[in-house]
Amino acid sequence: MLAKSGIFFQRALPSLVRGMASASPLVEPREAMEYDVVTVGGGPAGLAAAIRLKQLDPEISVCVLEKGSELGAHVLSGNVFETRALDELIPDWKDRGAPIQTKVTEDAFLFLTESGSVQIPNMLLPPQLHNDGNYVISLSQLVRWLGDQAEELGVEIYPGFAASEVLYSADGATVLGVATRDSGVGKDGAAKHGQFARGIEIRARQTLLGEGARGSCSEEVMEKFNLREGCDEQTYGLGLKEVWEVPSESLKPGYVQHTLGWPLQHGPLDKTFGGSFLYHMEPNLVLVGMVVGLDYENPHLSPYHEFQRFKHHPSVSAHLAGGRCISYGARALNEGGLHAIPKLTFPGGALVGCSAGFLNSVKIKGSHTAIKSGMVAAEEVHRALEAKDPQGSDPQGEWQAIEATSYQSAMEKSWVYEELSEVRNCHGAFKHGLLPGLAYSAASAFLLKGREGWTFHNRTPDWAKTKPASECVEIAYPKPDGQLSFDILTNLSRSGTNHEHDQPAHLKIKPGMESVASKVSLPLYGGPEQRFCPAGVYSYLEAEEAGGEQQLAISAQNCLHCKTCDIKTPKNYIKWVVPEGGGGPAYTVT
Repeated sequence: MLAKSGIFFQRALPSLVRGMASASPLVEPREAMEYDVVTVGGGPAGLAAAIRLKQLDPEISVCVLEKGSELGAHVLSGNVFETRALDELIPDWKDRGAPIQTKVTEDAFLFLTESGSVQIPNMLLPPQLHNDGNYVISLSQLVRWLGDQAEELGVEIYPGFAASEVLYSADGATVLGVATRDSGVGKDGAAKHGQFARGIEIRARQTLLGEGARGSCSEEVMEKFNLREGCDEQTYGLGLKEVWEVPSESLKPGYVQHTLGWPLQHGPLDKTFGGSFLYHMEPNLVLVGMVVGLDYENPHLSPYHEFQRFKHHPSVSAHLAGGRCISYGARALNEGGLHAIPKLTFPGGALVGCSAGFLNSVKIKGSHTAIKSGMVAAEEVHRALEAKDPQGSDPQGEWQAIEATSYQSAMEKSWVYEELSEVRNCHGAFKHGLLPGLAYSAASAFLLKGREGWTFHNRTPDWAKTKPASECVEIAYPKPDGQLSFDILTNLSRSGTNHEHDQPAHLKIKPGMESVASKVSLPLYGGPEQRFCPAGVYSYLEAEEAGGEQQLAISAQNCLHCKTCDIKTPKNYIKWVVPEGGGGPAYTVT
């Protein structure tokens, strides 16, 4: 292993580029740092990998890059936490003061109508929905604690550094690390005087991508190395969440409630996938949210406004009475399950956590599988590095091509794949409607357990499942009352979202698709980006404002980094890339 971490060096560049560097700081050679392993993303998977590597070999050099201003700032989850993977990673987590305290005391699963509800007996629920032994937690707080554990072991963690570029060998066949985004660049693409700082290359023998669902580096690597060959299209959900402070006398610590039915499903054959969650967490917090499958058909649907009107249901509002909303956020999540998981390794690195897609959508959990994937990746990467030349580079200074292929087989033998295999067809069954989906899920959970000899494949991306607006029923949403329900900008202020205004847009219209918004999205689909974005980023200027034709307006500074626009825009015309490091939401209790 490398004897030292953080070794700076100047990358050798042709004389032509050196000459250009004197003219513009944007093309100056970047400083670089060398590590054995870099994990891109300081979430549960990336930090678990870093911790496990240091447990295996204290001398190995490990770096974690996190685009948020601090660990946990971009982490959002329900979250009812299953400790199985953490028990393996840090068995004495209780003694170490992990922020895991509110044990689940009661499970309730309701089917909602517009004004009433029916509770489904727990004995009829799939075993995956039983939460005995689990805890209601804040995942952003747990991630910060994991960061402390990693740093105690010697892991170097750099929050506020966004990985914007994957580094490849000269022949493009091997990943050599990543480069962070330049800072101090204006909207015009020019370096701002006195503020510009060139990005840094983080070169590593192994690069573990743990950016979460739809990570930009992960998507690039999957495409370059064709990692999705032979697997299903990934399908996604949009999770929206609020945290409420309620009177302590109203709290039922450990109470867990999930719902199906209203407002997303109005009949037994309604194909809109999704549901809600509501959890009571000590000392006085109620975590409430909704997940809406992004394979929905009706472009008039607004996940944000569905969530807001849902809170007025008596089975929900009773839990929020006398309280106040203190935090809001949203994030896309993988729902494709086992058949949508790509090949996990590539020359020079691997995918971990939700970059690969290990969420169990039936269990409504993915943190435990993310942690386990990070651990397994660390073990197999360590084994692969040990088997190679300790110095790891050839005479020309390039890293040797190392692919920890055993990570794939190790994951397939793990309890993660066993868990996902049992429910592998459940999500696909809902394409036939709510009732068929529920019936099949029950049969799968109690009888089939993934052993059926058929597979419900998904070959269509979520954006292509949207129907023309003319074929769908318009939805009239009630105005928010300012007490239980809120307009988007009011809630956005509770997310702590902030970006440097004078920087290049990180929400980019793909080349050659500049007219899709005005020629396809708006006239054919009614401009659904105005409704699916949970931060109000997208709007259309009226014709008189836009000089004769309605034009798309993008308020990138509002972006919550949920990635929904990268998934659901018609023709998939938006590409999400990282903004300057440190920008985005500032979650603390989500």
